[in-house]
Amino acid sequence: MTLWDQQHYPAALRTIYDPPALLYVLGSLPKQQAFAVVGARRASRSGRQLTTEICAELAAHNITVVSGLARGIDSAAHKGALETGRTVAVLGCGIDVVYPPENSSLAQDIIAHGAILSEYPPGTPPLAGHFPGRNRIISGLSKGVLIVEAAEKSGSLLTADFALEQGREVFAVPGPVYSQTGGGVNRLLKDGAHLVTEARDILEVLWPGTSVDLPILASDPLPEQLNNEQLRVYRNLGEEPLHVDQLARKCSLTAMELSAILLHLELEGGAEQLPGMRYIRKRPPRQRGGL
Repeated sequence: MTLWDQQHYPAALRTIYDPPALLYVLGSLPKQQAFAVVGARRASRSGRQLTTEICAELAAHNITVVSGLARGIDSAAHKGALETGRTVAVLGCGIDVVYPPENSSLAQDIIAHGAILSEYPPGTPPLAGHFPGRNRIISGLSKGVLIVEAAEKSGSLLTADFALEQGREVFAVPGPVYSQTGGGVNRLLKDGAHLVTEARDILEVLWPGTSVDLPILASDPLPEQLNNEQLRVYRNLGEEPLHVDQLARKCSLTAMELSAILLHLELEGGAEQLPGMRYIRKRPPRQRGGL
């Protein structure tokens, strides 16, 4: 639990109107700058794919991706960020209540590579009236908000409204004219939101001068480049210990395949084995030149 006047309370939230007096947190709140991505629960496949790609690139530039753990775009945002960095989920219920229930595994991954937080006490159910307040925290934590697929009366538009009230930048991916989930985002664009088709569009507005050819990663790279499977395993490791069984499921690898990759990462200084067949990340790999 983090109180408003404590050191670990997010500084960005102190600047908004009606900040939560306290936050319940699972995981570790990242200290780097944050950007929010929200959108339709019944999102299209292309919308989810674009969201994943954008969030993976943002996270690779040390930008924490903030979303709401909902179905559709929110889930795609968290998953994309987890491929290359960190993410935060803001809940409209207690931090011990995963909603929707099918995101339980995703929630555990977020806790291992970021944080889940809520202003509601543990055990609080996901009531409809909680989500507008949740949205003000999502935008308040962030330097800007991207809306991907939203109908005219979508709750995602409330997040955009909060962002404007809080002095944050609003971005939107254009939608098909005759699509139900295109109406809300297209209205945002008419009202002056920044048009987005790739992560570069966000970086150039909020972080001008940022290289978009190479992801910004910490120094001290591994002496050898990693292949795709090795890099996937490395990216799924974090500061919190992860059991090999859970890691194998996350990476869709057999026990034998994972064992060989973990051994390679250990030899190169990228992973460390802890008691109980658990592993943590040690230091970042050298990239091949892009995402």
